[in-house]
Amino acid sequence: MAIRDDEIIRVETRPMNRAESVYLPEVFRGFATTMRHFFTSFGQGRTSRTMQYPEQRREHLPIEQGGFNAGNFRGVHRLNRDSAGRVKCVACMMCPTICPANCIHIEAAESPWDDREKYPAKFEIDELRCIFCGMCEEACPVDAIELTTEYDIVGLSRQEMVFDKAKLLSVFDATIEKKPM
Repeated sequence: MAIRDDEIIRVETRPMNRAESVYLPEVFRGFATTMRHFFTSFGQGRTSRTMQYPEQRREHLPIEQGGFNAGNFRGVHRLNRDSAGRVKCVACMMCPTICPANCIHIEAAESPWDDREKYPAKFEIDELRCIFCGMCEEACPVDAIELTTEYDIVGLSRQEMVFDKAKLLSVFDATIEKKPM
């Protein structure tokens, strides 16, 4: 279907005056907005997004002020255990395959248990490289890997932030009482 000439509306822009052509009014308006945000952000002003950590923690704030929203917050990883206390992972390699940051490394071995073929002999996550996207959690067919609400992890070296299987299982032991996301 063709558009007729009488259906076309031509919009002409008005020519800019001298002040507008050098963009000075817009520059001053932008500077005024910046200064307004600067002066209203002191203390707990209306534009302040500052949290007084560690005295004030995310889990104690309402959601609209940056508190936990269980639907979208992702913290440190944990490796879950099954009912017998063994690692739940079956070394299917789905999580390292889907990980966009390539921060998960698994070495599979033959399982000593009869209920599965493989288990992870080595399981490591580089928490500094991780982007906490949650794709590993979504890809896992047995819910072995999970992101917790823990966010205050500290390491004094880069190697301390590479979580191996024992450290990931200890995170599970420490967060077993907390409701998983």
